[in-house]
Amino acid sequence: MGNSLFEQLKKSGLVNKTKAQKLKHSQYKNKKQHAKKGSPEQPDEAKLLAQKAHAEKVERDRQINQQKNEEFERKAIAAQIKQLIETNRVKDCTGDIVYNFTDANVVKRIYVSDQVYKYIMCGRLAIAKLGNSYELIPVPVAEKIKQRDSQCIISCEHSAEQDEDDAYADYVIPDDLMW
Repeated sequence: MGNSLFEQLKKSGLVNKTKAQKLKHSQYKNKKQHAKKGSPEQPDEAKLLAQKAHAEKVERDRQINQQKNEEFERKAIAAQIKQLIETNRVKDCTGDIVYNFTDANVVKRIYVSDQVYKYIMCGRLAIAKLGNSYELIPVPVAEKIKQRDSQCIISCEHSAEQDEDDAYADYVIPDDLMW
């Protein structure tokens, strides 16, 4: 660019080379001083809108990630419960005796053998819900499942535990009572 303002002023004789260099140097210093002082430039509306949109996007992404993590945890817990029930269920428990229990205010029944019925009544076995079916599992496993999801355990009776204020504590319910 041979036709810069300084060159044109030099040719006309209004400015010499040293004055031009001093002027450039002073302009450079002024720019540097303003940058060092931290005098912020006027914020641009476009920049503000972009920052706001970015912050909203970050918040939205965080919420989506949190929902995904919660869904992953629910699936992991469901898989753990399913594995606990399937590996610890009592096999060969079918029989002629009907055991009635309630699931969400609906009376359900399963057919069990005499020995399994006694185990249920004394509190050694519990009933767990697996999908649409019901499985018998040992009480310690039922306690582990209850810690993860209490809705999976339908019946977990402990005959050893009794209320001290129970008015009918002196009356023993016979084991052969069927309802």
